[in-house]
Amino acid sequence: MVGITPAVPVAFSTLGLPERRRVELWESHNAKALIGLRCRTLTAAVLEATEINVQLERVHLARVRGNSHVVERDETLIRRRPADSVALFFSLVGEAFFYHDDGVRTVQPGEMLMCDADRPFMRGFSHGLEELVLKIPRAVFADVTGIDQVARPTVVSFTAGANSVARALAREIGAATRSEDPRPADEAALLQLVAAIAGADRDALSTAHRAAAQTYIDQHLANPALSAPQVAAAVGISPRHLSRVFAEAGTTVPKYVLSRRLEAARTLLEKPAPAMMTIADVAHYCGFTSAAHFSNAFRSHFGERATDVRRRALVSRALPPG
Repeated sequence: MVGITPAVPVAFSTLGLPERRRVELWESHNAKALIGLRCRTLTAAVLEATEINVQLERVHLARVRGNSHVVERDETLIRRRPADSVALFFSLVGEAFFYHDDGVRTVQPGEMLMCDADRPFMRGFSHGLEELVLKIPRAVFADVTGIDQVARPTVVSFTAGANSVARALAREIGAATRSEDPRPADEAALLQLVAAIAGADRDALSTAHRAAAQTYIDQHLANPALSAPQVAAAVGISPRHLSRVFAEAGTTVPKYVLSRRLEAARTLLEKPAPAMMTIADVAHYCGFTSAAHFSNAFRSHFGERATDVRRRALVSRALPPG
């Protein structure tokens, strides 16, 4: 698929490392894989932190988890290891403080912080954290948003009912950086969402709205009552505008929903875990109310029957390795 970058997530963890070297090795990893930071724990507790990194063609994604600690990026470190990037931090778990020359902000779970990574800052996580990170080279950020400099940090909510575009961006990053079954990231769509959040490129709104709608649909495929008005309300646009947004991509909301349900069903049929699920179970799980309709749609879409896919998967698992 055009725009999809098949990057492989790379995980790093301090768990199992020598306790006295954990901070040092964590700093070393971040300097190479994300953003150079100085780190220290808030108490005598040993640093327990993990990071999943995904490097796309131009941008970098990460999922970070850790216990209580503080990170700092001062002028000396910035001169030694310039990031030349804009960073977006999406807080999932744990309240964080952000100290910057513009003041002090408290970032709650469900809020995104956007800042210039080469302006000194300190971030603290007194109760631990889980967050998603998007690092964008400054030149790329300027190209897609028209903004040359992020002069002040910006906080945007991505909770349900808040900024639907920011919520879609968080979901896309989260799907690409999860430890199990990560979904390949569409870098172009990510950058369009960033442009829409920055408010600098109004032409990107249609793409951003479509990406937000697609993300919502993917999260609610199992709901057989999923409808275009429901999706439009979640994204914050009218059903008519939602139809126009999908028409620009050469499809409709019902066609997209059907396609995604069929793809989800095929994935289930090919996996070992759901082998005990009947074809009807798979259909129901993916939001189909009729097993007959599912079977007909599956054959029309893929050119083979769902039972053929299931049988082939079972035979493949039964064959001895090698």
